[in-house]
Amino acid sequence: MENYFNYFTEIEEHFQRRRGSILLLSTLDWALIETWREAGIPLEAVLRGIDTAFDRYDARKHRTVRRINGLVWCAQEVMTAAEDMREASLGIAKPQSDAASAGLEWDRIAAHLTQAAAALKSANLTGLAAQTAAEIADRLTVLATPPESAPNLEDLERNLTVLEEKLLNALIVTTSEAELTALREQSAQELAPYRRRMQAVQIRQIEQQFLHKRLLEKHNLPRLSLFYMRQD
Repeated sequence: MENYFNYFTEIEEHFQRRRGSILLLSTLDWALIETWREAGIPLEAVLRGIDTAFDRYDARKHRTVRRINGLVWCAQEVMTAAEDMREASLGIAKPQSDAASAGLEWDRIAAHLTQAAAALKSANLTGLAAQTAAEIADRLTVLATPPESAPNLEDLERNLTVLEEKLLNALIVTTSEAELTALREQSAQELAPYRRRMQAVQIRQIEQQFLHKRLLEKHNLPRLSLFYMRQD
């Protein structure tokens, strides 16, 4: 994916530029970006969709919405842009990206994995969640070991995705039913104004990402994906 590590920040900055003001993205917005990332939506498609949504809004003579206040208003346009790009690229081979040129130096990757392992080991967890976090921390330490040959970043990312899913499942199991219900109700309330603009599958994905993000934030746990690797 183009601009691998800048996926989130470029979307945020582009949305802010089109809106004409600095508006911090909500948990709902970040959850939506996460669903785009997991679905493999190219950054260019997201930016095109945002532009289309704002262009259509600006062209309206009678605006029913005072201002576009969230990325969910751009969701349908983003999916349309992604489909257009997919159809245009059928039969065209995509060049392999150069890991070095993308800034994927192993030292930074190892630091990301090591820091995540340390955060998991120091997390205030109990029971299954604590056991799972400890196991994942040990696995991250192994993954941070310098490889003998050029690392396969796609395989590494898949491993990190599996580990994060394992951690999230443990958190869900050890979270009370009342708290899970409250978090799901919160996401439903925030999504309510936008449901007519989104497909059911998108809504379910965003609600799930919202829940995951809140649980990680509650326990101050790291995201494992390379998308969250620090740039400095």
